[in-house]
Amino acid sequence: MSWFAALRDTARTGLTLDRALTDPKRAARGAVAVAVVLFPTLALGGPRLATSAAMGAFIAGTATFQRSFRPRASLAVAAGIGLGTSTFLGYLAAGVPGAFPALLAVWAFGAGLAWAVGPTAGVVAANTLAVMLVVVQLPVSALAAFGHGLVCALGGLVQAAVITLWPIGSWTVQREALADTYAELADYARRLRQDPTAHVDPAPFMTARHAAALTPWQDRHRPPEMRGLRGVAERIRPTLAALADPKVGAPGEGPERDRARAVLAAAAEAMDALAKAVRTGDPLQLPRSAPALTLAVPVEGPELRGAARRAARRLAGLLRKAADTLERGDEDTISTPVVGTGGALRKPPLFRMLPVAVRALSRQLQPRSAVFQHAVRLTAVVTLAYLLARLAGFEHGYWAPMTAAMVMRPDFAQTYSRGVARLAGTMVGVAVSTLVVQLAHPGEWVLAVLAVLCIGVAYLTLRTGYALMTVCVSSYVVFLLGLQAGNPLVTAVERVGLTLLGGSVALLVYALFPTWQTARLGERLAEWLAAAGRYAAAVLAVYEHPAAPRGREVRAALLDSREARSELLQAMQRADAEPGRHASGLPGVSRRQLDRARAAVGHLGRVAVLLEAHLPTADAEPVPGTAEFAEELRLATALAAAALLTDRPVEFDAVREAHVRLEERLAAAPASVQRDVVRSSAWLLLQALKDLERALRGGGTATPAQREQEPTAR
Repeated sequence: MSWFAALRDTARTGLTLDRALTDPKRAARGAVAVAVVLFPTLALGGPRLATSAAMGAFIAGTATFQRSFRPRASLAVAAGIGLGTSTFLGYLAAGVPGAFPALLAVWAFGAGLAWAVGPTAGVVAANTLAVMLVVVQLPVSALAAFGHGLVCALGGLVQAAVITLWPIGSWTVQREALADTYAELADYARRLRQDPTAHVDPAPFMTARHAAALTPWQDRHRPPEMRGLRGVAERIRPTLAALADPKVGAPGEGPERDRARAVLAAAAEAMDALAKAVRTGDPLQLPRSAPALTLAVPVEGPELRGAARRAARRLAGLLRKAADTLERGDEDTISTPVVGTGGALRKPPLFRMLPVAVRALSRQLQPRSAVFQHAVRLTAVVTLAYLLARLAGFEHGYWAPMTAAMVMRPDFAQTYSRGVARLAGTMVGVAVSTLVVQLAHPGEWVLAVLAVLCIGVAYLTLRTGYALMTVCVSSYVVFLLGLQAGNPLVTAVERVGLTLLGGSVALLVYALFPTWQTARLGERLAEWLAAAGRYAAAVLAVYEHPAAPRGREVRAALLDSREARSELLQAMQRADAEPGRHASGLPGVSRRQLDRARAAVGHLGRVAVLLEAHLPTADAEPVPGTAEFAEELRLATALAAAALLTDRPVEFDAVREAHVRLEERLAAAPASVQRDVVRSSAWLLLQALKDLERALRGGGTATPAQREQEPTAR
């Protein structure tokens, strides 16, 4: 993609507005909390303290709207503490010549590293940097600095108190995450009717897992119908794949395939009903077209035989279990999809997250880390914008580094789309709010009311578009700073100029010091290959030792594979928006070859899912030879992942030799469903590895499944 096309697309994305609004009650609650802080502080402490308190309440409220599954009150408290600390230190540094730029650089670097903890931490950290720049304007005493920091933190505490006293949709995000999982399973079942080798989107499952990790308080208060449904969904996923696959499930054509399509269609409608009931909290209403085929009686049709019949019966049982769980709130159901184990996913309280955050930050302290590069880039941009504004003699020079801090993100697409939206939104917001101040000459209390109204609209438009939200936030800041003395027109001109300065510096620095996702695709593919090999090996090993407790090992390998695949897909999506031609990250490998290799690794992972769907029970007969084959597969995929990154040939001769030995032992073993599943799956694994070899060597042609996936991958 050319630079012109990339800039055009990112600008269009940044200025696009959606027809979606935040819950009006939640938006009103956030604005009320700001008013509760602003008006009393204005009456008792004056405009300067009121500005600090209002900025603290605003940012703490913004933190509660971020995509997080923690209790919203704890997010507001954490944001308030961070804001109070940054404000206090900023006021102290402002009184020492040369100290404030140094503090600004250190705080910017820390804000950039906060992305290692998660997007919510990164956004809140950037907001604390912006607040420091806004409220710190003149040197004050240490006692006054402490007071400003205290009232800034007070804003977060008030937001937390209002959220606690006025709860709205406390479990909405968890319900949405769980409902999205069942909706994706329904779509997956429909896709399998037409394409038996279709892949499921891992994102809803990963999101649902994060949502299912609860603090002790959440565990005591969660709705009973939300216990166990995620575990059932995780078990439905491989069962659907096993039923549809023509090698280990229903044949590709004939009556059995027609029966399998009917089962998949009925299951899809049933899961749509489950998703709707979870999302709304209403009673489950199964459609008439989701018949007894999947929910009332086991599937006994003579058309389905062997592994396909076993998968269909398991699917029926799982759907009945999900329906019963939702209708009765059955607390005896499993809460994690770990084979043979139970227990809930625990989320540590916020105050115990500090060691976890420190470990996450320490892992990113290396030059090749994208988070480390973002931290360095953010430090350079904020410091440079601040110094340029000071050298230019602007009275309100903080607006330039504040714009730069809010624009910068770890990847190209977000940085440039937000940059355009920020520039446009700030100029419109400053112009409109300054015009109101210039024409109406409102007093302090009218300005405070206008500020609260603006922040209410900003909360309401968080999902509408960053440009529109920026208009409201800029107006909010202008009205707050209008409480201070000064010429509004001159100040407006300065703010527009400084916005252009800060945004331009941010976009220019990213162009000079980029973090291209395209160059990291090879590394992401290698990680996924190794993880997919571990997952397939862990599942295979269970067939030879069914009585051994390997449930946690299989589950951990699945999560690693899912995480690695998700990171690769995200990197590819971001890479598609990047300009220029960048290396794929693999020496001598083109993007087309990389896409074919990705399809081959996806086929490897899908075979592992099929194997997991037919995992033997503890009392089943062992399938000889599978443990040895699994170990060879795990070692070969690990070596292949290393070879990808070191420009060495990728070969799987050892796996082929192990497969010959496996076939000899399977031929001598007694007939069973597990033996047939292993034999078919082992052949599919070899085919996936062969496709991977051919893709990376540039020879041969793609398989039909690869040809279908390539257009969307590119």
